[in-house]
Amino acid sequence: MNNGTILVTGGTGYIGSHTVVELMQSGFEVVVVDNLDNSDACVIERIGSIVGRKPTLVVADIRDVPKVTAVLQESRVDAVIHFAGLKSVSESCTQPLRYYDVNVVGTLRLLQAMAEARVTKMVFSSSTTVYGNATAVPITEDAPLNPACPYGQTKLVAENVLRDAAGIPGSNWKFAILRYFNPVGAHESGTIGEDPRGVPTNLMPYVSQVAVGRRSKLSIWGQDYPTKDGTAIRDFIHVVDLANGHLAALRALAANGDKVLTVNLGTGRGTSVLELVSTFSEVTGVPVPYEFAARRQGDVAINFADANRALKTLGWKAELDLRAMCRDAWNWQSRNPNGYASQG
Repeated sequence: MNNGTILVTGGTGYIGSHTVVELMQSGFEVVVVDNLDNSDACVIERIGSIVGRKPTLVVADIRDVPKVTAVLQESRVDAVIHFAGLKSVSESCTQPLRYYDVNVVGTLRLLQAMAEARVTKMVFSSSTTVYGNATAVPITEDAPLNPACPYGQTKLVAENVLRDAAGIPGSNWKFAILRYFNPVGAHESGTIGEDPRGVPTNLMPYVSQVAVGRRSKLSIWGQDYPTKDGTAIRDFIHVVDLANGHLAALRALAANGDKVLTVNLGTGRGTSVLELVSTFSEVTGVPVPYEFAARRQGDVAINFADANRALKTLGWKAELDLRAMCRDAWNWQSRNPNGYASQG
């Protein structure tokens, strides 16, 4: 069965690799374009071990218009899922020009290549950082957009580029803009998962690395938030649910008359940091020592999605609960204590 060919930029990364698996298992052919700046080529082999066949990997930068154009044309690509980009909030504050170059200029160059190859459908990886410090929860897609960091600004600028492109008279552009909440977990096989370079900036990989013995203890940033246990509340979503949201968005672009769909991908439920840590220990049987530290600049108390539009427009909702997220994150980390460096 071949449902068409999808080009996935950043397809060896955390969310990208899980999406490639779901695409291939749903009958799509997949071509991955990745410069391997923050990921590992061995991910392609691991995807192959899960699916039974490997996606095509082209090592290239999305800013290389001639090369990406050639890939789009030669592979007869039907649509693009665009993950490639830089994603650290803190790093973006010290390297904003680099973030604009990769995230904004990269998206522009990709659109140029798509235009050359006459590929007009894209699913775009955005972020809830476009909302900044939201004043009301749950956060709807119509909430004010006021990013509090350069990373969030680059995602908002890229969103606006897509909206403006879709508004070109007579154009055939169609975009799905997906704003993620907090992806966690891993493929149930433990073959692929989240493998951050250096010290993790996200909670679940930090918890997992403490549990596996790579780090001595977890720092919980802030215990004085106006929440039930004093720790921050976030909307954690299983990465496989998130991946399936991209398949739903592809189907919606094919079936829907709208030129731009903007959708939150979250569970619609808030979980505190302490809840996640205690659930992880309960599910895995592994204690996670922690200490409290001062709040980090820019962190908000409560952040979770209104997920109603995703159900209405994509026919999608998150299915996997917090226990599954913890189980699968630990299955990945315990099988791969040093990430992809464990086994290559």
